[in-house]
Amino acid sequence: MLQIDLYTEITCPWCLVGQHRLDKVLAERFPNLAVDIHHYPVLLLPDAPAMGLYIPDLLRTRYGVTDPKAAFARPEGEARASGLDVDLSRQLWTYPTQSAHALIRAARERGTQHRLAGAIIEAYFLGAKNIGDADVLADITANYGFDRAEARAIALDPVQRKRVEQEAMRSAAAGVRSVPHFVFEGRVAINGGCSEDAIASSIQEAAHAIAIG
Repeated sequence: MLQIDLYTEITCPWCLVGQHRLDKVLAERFPNLAVDIHHYPVLLLPDAPAMGLYIPDLLRTRYGVTDPKAAFARPEGEARASGLDVDLSRQLWTYPTQSAHALIRAARERGTQHRLAGAIIEAYFLGAKNIGDADVLADITANYGFDRAEARAIALDPVQRKRVEQEAMRSAAAGVRSVPHFVFEGRVAINGGCSEDAIASSIQEAAHAIAIG
């Protein structure tokens, strides 16, 4: 079985593209390859307030971008190139992600982690949901091994959120600087807006390394 460690931030559009491309490559080019995808949190805005931050203001103050559409154009184009139709202007707020990451972390032992991570990031970008809200997260996680009361408890638990922050610090200490960051079988790493071919090549390289021992 091929181990894939995937470091992402839910509110990063490149992570939406990266997760979609990984799933697409696995389904289309490696349909018989057994994989274990393990998600790790990266917090790009660890101090985001509960009410969220307005993305056009954030782009202007942090990056000097005055036209959000221009900033959205490249990730939107890359998403469409891989068959994912996304309009980033639908979601103009970014929210704290610790609670969502905590639920993704908890889903690991239920065998639903990768599917839940995909559902949450799609709810954020495609459904324009507030994934910082415990009730929204409880709705999303209902199909992934959680009941509502349990999901809300995890989302609202400061201990669980602290664990996510500590794990994100370990990710940073390990050198994860750009997301999405993929590590295949602990030896082949790629990051950022990787193409489908780059992902496929890395999978093939890691699978070959396993085969030859």
